[in-house]
Amino acid sequence: MASGNAPNGGTPDALVRELRASVRGEVAFDATARALTTMDASNYRRVPLGVVTPRDADDVAATLAACRAHGVPVVPRGGGTSIAGQATGTGVVLDLTRHLRSIVELDPASRTAVVQPGVVLDDLRAAAAPHGLTFGPDPSTHSRCTIGGMIGNNSCGSHSVAWGTTADNVHALTVARYGGDTLRLERGTEGPAGLRELVAGHLALLRTGFPGLPRRISGYALDALLPENGPDPARAFCGSEGTLGVVTEATLRLVEAPAARALAVLGYADESAAAEAAPGLLPFHPLTVEGMAADLVREPAGLPRGAAWIFAETGGATPAEARAHAERLVRAASADAVDAAVVTDPAGQRALWRIREDAAGTATRMPDSSEAWPGWEDCAVPPARLGPYLRDFRALLTEHGLRGTPYGHFGDGCIHVRIDFDLLTGPGVARFRRFSEDLASLVVAHGGSLSGEHGDGQARAELLPRMYGDELVALFGRFKDLWDPDGGMNPGILTRPARLDENLRFEVLPKKPVDVEFGYPHDGGDFSAAVRRCVGVAKCRTEQTSGPSVMCPSFRATGEEAHSTRGRARLLHEMLAGEAGGVITDGWRSTEVRDALDLCLSCKGCRSDCPVGVDMATYKAEFLHHHYRGRLRPAAHYAMGWLPRWLRLASPFAGALNALARVRPLAALAGRVSGIAPERGIPVLARERFTRWLNRRWGKGTFILSGDRTATLWPDTFTEHLSPEVGRAAVRVLEATGRQVLPAGRGLCCGLTYVSTGQLTRARTVMRRTLERLGGMLGTPVIVLEPSCAATLRTDLPELLPDDPRAAELAASVRTLAEYLEEYAPDWEPPRLDRQVTGQTHCHQHAVLGDAADRRLRERAGLSGELTGGCCGLAGNFGFERGHWEVSVACAEDQLLPAVRQAPPGTEILADGFSCRTQLAQLGGVRARHLAEVLAEGLDAGAPPQAPRSSGAGAA
Repeated sequence: MASGNAPNGGTPDALVRELRASVRGEVAFDATARALTTMDASNYRRVPLGVVTPRDADDVAATLAACRAHGVPVVPRGGGTSIAGQATGTGVVLDLTRHLRSIVELDPASRTAVVQPGVVLDDLRAAAAPHGLTFGPDPSTHSRCTIGGMIGNNSCGSHSVAWGTTADNVHALTVARYGGDTLRLERGTEGPAGLRELVAGHLALLRTGFPGLPRRISGYALDALLPENGPDPARAFCGSEGTLGVVTEATLRLVEAPAARALAVLGYADESAAAEAAPGLLPFHPLTVEGMAADLVREPAGLPRGAAWIFAETGGATPAEARAHAERLVRAASADAVDAAVVTDPAGQRALWRIREDAAGTATRMPDSSEAWPGWEDCAVPPARLGPYLRDFRALLTEHGLRGTPYGHFGDGCIHVRIDFDLLTGPGVARFRRFSEDLASLVVAHGGSLSGEHGDGQARAELLPRMYGDELVALFGRFKDLWDPDGGMNPGILTRPARLDENLRFEVLPKKPVDVEFGYPHDGGDFSAAVRRCVGVAKCRTEQTSGPSVMCPSFRATGEEAHSTRGRARLLHEMLAGEAGGVITDGWRSTEVRDALDLCLSCKGCRSDCPVGVDMATYKAEFLHHHYRGRLRPAAHYAMGWLPRWLRLASPFAGALNALARVRPLAALAGRVSGIAPERGIPVLARERFTRWLNRRWGKGTFILSGDRTATLWPDTFTEHLSPEVGRAAVRVLEATGRQVLPAGRGLCCGLTYVSTGQLTRARTVMRRTLERLGGMLGTPVIVLEPSCAATLRTDLPELLPDDPRAAELAASVRTLAEYLEEYAPDWEPPRLDRQVTGQTHCHQHAVLGDAADRRLRERAGLSGELTGGCCGLAGNFGFERGHWEVSVACAEDQLLPAVRQAPPGTEILADGFSCRTQLAQLGGVRARHLAEVLAEGLDAGAPPQAPRSSGAGAA
């Protein structure tokens, strides 16, 4: 390789000029683009020179030609979910996810599909589904991994016992080589010059050197080139991890998808019992044989008794046939299993599969919140050896003083595990190396493969001689050189590899905790540890969602990696690395981080939907606090961040201010001054504050009940000044339970708007004042009607005031209306409304509070139907800020607005959040209501149900 590589140096200007002249796609050598691609989902980090996003195969070829001419290496990248480090590189990263996403052809008759490499697996499966077909391999990242990445890693997934690996399902490939020339690969073709002679000269070695097991992914599949196997260069290319060339088009085999499925869940006494039982299930031809132990399961809801489980999915032409298949399997397993369940309900199956699919993220945190990492993520042994191997594996962990939580594809003998390696200190890294060497020897002793699914990358390639011997590994190098004589394709991976303890992602992070405002209680108070939570599995890059999921609305709106939770975490990682080798060197003043966080809606969806609990809303508030410390802030921070103060001052003049807001020139001027988007209407101020109404209702300071017959209602800013009708409705409902309602106090504020704009010093002051004013009411259950305020009190308050016991006391006292009714008025019967509902579960309620009590209350009231997930897009101050209009609308159009438009006439539109109701009014022209309003209406005897009606409510 020529010296133009310059992995951590300046940009080679000549290369950039040539790329921009010859490539129609994006060419980005800026700090943001580089920072976003320093890591995949592995322990490794390599800093690229730049990123090219090709629009077509010609762009791919042009990039490869230019890079070869300038001696710069290339690494092709799909979803970036590789776990062994092979999707990182020091030269030019080819991002194939943005444009090369076409399903060129899908032929149901021949059961084939022709696709570009950036096609997301779930998109292909959705296109094939109407024809009763699917693509068999299905890794747990199926919602965001790409076909090109699957070919590069020879991905497998849970259904490989039925449908094999990606290599088993590839018919032909078009591949661009380093330099830009292309080859067409399919069974019987030659491949690059010299390949036939290489194989002919080593037939004996190729026939005897590869272990025979279903999940042998390590190394190159040179045995696919034997005469008796085709030869099949397309199959040999699969699993080459970007070291041979770049797939620009793939012809895939599709398989028939069962019309119906059932899930047999088998409980076993322990992990070894489950592992030893797995091979005995294979003769019954299940679609999956997946295993996991109790130490990975945080909430075993829905699982049968046992300390380990096998998930065996079965198919059939009808639901009855699929169930009968599952029941036969259960009967066959009855001698070994301690319990079993057959699940036919699709929702129940999805809930159970989510436990398994989230394991790659969940396993990165031990039950005591300590960190665990990949590195030995997917070794595979013959299925009959799995039980003994697992016992030896657990013993090896103990010998090295390590912990891990194995799970995976028991039917194929492939085990995933995250291990609590200390990758932050020299002694810890040394132990990581010793364990890796010992485990490689153990796997080989059991006749296994170092990689059974995710590839070797940098994590295991150094140890391939232990598995294959030096002669066959040398042959791998010659095979690579025939494809890539200049060594420009993903160097350091598979052949002539980097050491497994080099390029670790944590080397550049601060050695001591940085000074921060939040307590980060789940990360030992360490902001770096909080940022390290993101391991890169990229669930936040899922573009299509269903059900209650929220994460990540900004990515779904823009499709930009920088606007995903993972992308923002990568930028924060590089910011923390700083002068120690980070791409971003100006710390908290970074404009790159600021710009990426600008479109974060602070929805907190990642706090619950991310498998490792990344909380980007908190990280954003932390960053904004430091970024603007001692500096002038955007106008919207003063207008929206200080909203509680402005509303208190404006309240006496509500009538006059509402009238002025209806004068368009004045409203436009006010919007410009305050940083509000010109497309937004200004919300209408209530003429009478909620607490004033409540005090007037009972006589100020006079209450006739006490003790457990009173209910304390939190007068949040939105209910108090903008939607007091919600508070009045809640009072009506609580009174129906025999309680008298009193406000928690006057002038209370949770600090939400100050937190969301990163004004954390002010937020802390406001919170302390609130705690002082509560006084003797602390510890009393407090009903909070606005979900975002309830979430702030439950999480941000104790995390900003970790040393104040009053903060934890108040956080523990917070209840939603539904939670309060269920806990303190369990015998109360709500009015029977019997109508359909649609609308939105508030994103903060989903992420922080949970909505189980609300679901049960709606069911008891006869309110049927599901609320959407996602985020409404207004998200407090976000949707009001200038520059956010388009993203705000796109978020609303993702789930909420389509659900409302598709609802039949008479459907009740529910939205407990003021932002959600305002967004629906301003964008959809419909009036949504808080659940309290709907229940209160039903309590008015003889009052007819109100159908939703068009309204301009919420906008002046």
